[in-house]
Amino acid sequence: MANLFKRFLSANVGTAFTAVGAYSVPAANVGTVIGLSIANTANSGISVDVMLGNNTSNVFIVKNAPVPTGGSLVAVGGDQKVVMAVGDHIFVKSDTATSADAILSLLESTQQ
Repeated sequence: MANLFKRFLSANVGTAFTAVGAYSVPAANVGTVIGLSIANTANSGISVDVMLGNNTSNVFIVKNAPVPTGGSLVAVGGDQKVVMAVGDHIFVKSDTATSADAILSLLESTQQ
């Protein structure tokens, strides 16, 4: 089994769900999210939603989470991990246009 650390960025996330870095788990792989941080780049507080999903289902990791001015939200990190299956994406949305930057860190493993 091959393991590879990867990171993906999405700047200026706004009011539509955005796949962070447009990353999707490729065939014959699994992704383990080891970190997901969302920074508030606006001049006031924002609320963000984070979802894990694919073409058939989407579930919230956080919904309407407040991020103060100049602050950030660690949606996944520390002891918490999220496993992503083939075709899964991490989506982020803010309640304010072009107000958030997202960083996704993961370990991608090839399945045998």
